[in-house]
Amino acid sequence: MKTRNILMITPYIPQLGQSGGQRHSYYTLKYLSQSNDITLICYSRNENGLAEIKKYCKKIIIVKRGPTWSLKNILMAGFSWYPFLLINYIDSEFRQTIVKEINTGQYDLVHCDCLYPMPNIPKIKIPLIMVDVTIEYAIYQHFAKSLLGWKKILKPLLMIDVLKLKYWETRYWRKTDTVIMFSQEDQEFVSKITGRKDIQIFEDAVDPEYFNLPQKTKRSKNPSILLGVSNMKWMQNRESAQITIFQYWPEILKRYPNCELYIVGRYAPDYFGKYQSKNVIVTEADIEGMPKDPQYYHEYCWIQLAPMKSGGGTRNKFLEGMIFGQPIITNPQGGMGNIKIENYKQAIVCPNNQILTNVYKLIDDSKYRAQIGNAARLLIKNNYSFDQSVKKLNQIYDQSIKK
Repeated sequence: MKTRNILMITPYIPQLGQSGGQRHSYYTLKYLSQSNDITLICYSRNENGLAEIKKYCKKIIIVKRGPTWSLKNILMAGFSWYPFLLINYIDSEFRQTIVKEINTGQYDLVHCDCLYPMPNIPKIKIPLIMVDVTIEYAIYQHFAKSLLGWKKILKPLLMIDVLKLKYWETRYWRKTDTVIMFSQEDQEFVSKITGRKDIQIFEDAVDPEYFNLPQKTKRSKNPSILLGVSNMKWMQNRESAQITIFQYWPEILKRYPNCELYIVGRYAPDYFGKYQSKNVIVTEADIEGMPKDPQYYHEYCWIQLAPMKSGGGTRNKFLEGMIFGQPIITNPQGGMGNIKIENYKQAIVCPNNQILTNVYKLIDDSKYRAQIGNAARLLIKNNYSFDQSVKKLNQIYDQSIKK
C-alpha cells in the first residue's frame, strides 16, 4: 500500500498526562505513523513533549503561541466576527507556516486535530479533515447558562461569543471534506445541523500496550471513590467533582466513615485543594510510568464516580478505568460516549436519584464489584484498541483522497 503523506495540525504538542484531546492526538500519531508519513505543525507556548513525539513524525514544526489574555485578543473578540476562543489561535505566523507547507509538501491530505486551528487553514484543493473532539459551542453555552449570582451580568456578553463560536464551528462542519466526531450522539447532532450524511466517528480507545501492563497496586483496603483522573481546567470535570462533593459525598461518608474520596487530575489542587482532609485526597497524578500515574489510581480505588451536567466528547477516564477493572458510575447527562455497554453489566448509567443506591451496592457487594470490573476490562480489551481505531481512520483517509 502506498504510504500517505499527511499534514497534521494541532493547537498543542500532543503528549500524555495532559488533556483528553492531547492524549487522543498522541495515540493517533503513534499508530498513524505505522502507515503514514506525518508532518506535524503545533501551536504551542513551549516544547514540552517534543522529544517523545519526534519518533512518530517525519517533520515537526512548532509555531510559538502568545498569551491568552492580551489587549489585542480582547479587542479582536469584541470587534470581530470571531469568538474569543478562536481568537487565541488566529496567528499570522501560524497561518503562513500552514500555507507554506501545503504549497510545498505535496500532501495527500490535511488533518486538523481540533476546531481551534481551523481559521488559519486556507481554502485548499487537497482533502481537509477536521476532528472535533466535542461540540465546543454547546460546552460554552452550558457554561454561560449556568452562571450564578453577580456573574449573571456577564451572560449577555458570553452568549454573543457563544453565537459567534456556533457560527464558525457549524461553518467548518459544512465546509471541510470530512468531519469526525467522537460519539454517535455527536455524529447525529452534526448530521442534523449540517444535513450531511457523511459525518464520521473516531472511536476513542486505549493503547493496546495497556492490556498487558503488570499490576501496579492492590485495591485499597478501605472503600474508595475516584473522581478523575481528569484535567480540572475542563468545566465538565469541575462540575462533576462539585456534584459529587456536595450532593453525594456527605451521604457516602455518613454510611462509610472510613471511605476515601480521591480527586485526582491536572490542576486538582488548584480548584479543590481546600477540600483536602483525612478522607478527601486531592492530588495530581504522576506522569505515565511513574509510581502514582493514572494506572495506580484506577487500580487502587474501588469505584469511579462521574455524574455530569452535560455530555459530549471523549471518555478517556472511563476507558482507562475500565481497562484496569474499575467499575464506572455516571448519569445519562455524562453517558459513556462511544463506549457501547450493556448497562449494569460493564458500567452503570443511572438517574441522579439512583446514584447513591448503586454506589452502596458496589461498595457492599465485592463479588458484584469484581463482576462489573472484569466485564468492563474485557469489553475494552476486545473492542477499544487504538491500533484498531486508527485502521478505521486510515479508511476514512482513503475515502477522502479518492473523492
